[in-house]
Amino acid sequence: MLIKQKEIMKTENVVLMQMARESLKGKWGLAVGTFFVYMLMVATIQVMADFYPITSLLSLIISGPMAVGIAIFSINISRNQDARLEQIFQGFNNFGTSLGAYLLMVLFIFLWTLLLIIPGIIAALSYSMTFYIIADDDSIGAMEAIDKSKKMMDGYKWKFFCLGLRFIGWSLLCIVTLGIGFLWLIPYTQVSFAKFYDDIKENHIIETI
Repeated sequence: MLIKQKEIMKTENVVLMQMARESLKGKWGLAVGTFFVYMLMVATIQVMADFYPITSLLSLIISGPMAVGIAIFSINISRNQDARLEQIFQGFNNFGTSLGAYLLMVLFIFLWTLLLIIPGIIAALSYSMTFYIIADDDSIGAMEAIDKSKKMMDGYKWKFFCLGLRFIGWSLLCIVTLGIGFLWLIPYTQVSFAKFYDDIKENHIIETI
């Protein structure tokens, strides 16, 4: 089976960020509230883990489904579709795939990092679309989603890395606000990443002959 890839014009990162802000207009309250609930849950589990080590296992188990839930919510905001707070829990509807993808990603990134830090970073970038892919297709398997992410990110890893770098300055400003600014920055970042996902999904066409 021959796979032929056709790459067409990519949207600039600055434009993707502008598009994310447009999608968030009128929805900032929903986005901030939703991510606040998510961050509160994560923080609570982390604090509990300091006192009850068994809670670390709970954190490991829910990380994949919650990541898929955040991807579902972010994609819906990005596409101007119906977005609701409860969507951050929808990853549990596909629990096996979400958990499996998370564990495999952690394992693969860890193994690549054993070689050197740079290969670990490259691996993390290669797998970065996995949860968006699962959020977009609940019939896909964990390993299949990871492989699809690797193919989608071929030629786009540096672009995604640069997109992430654009938020570092904002992060520093958020620290000055005692962390309050992260309530707005995290939704902005996640919706921008969802825009990136849709952009490479549409612009990186795979034709099977």
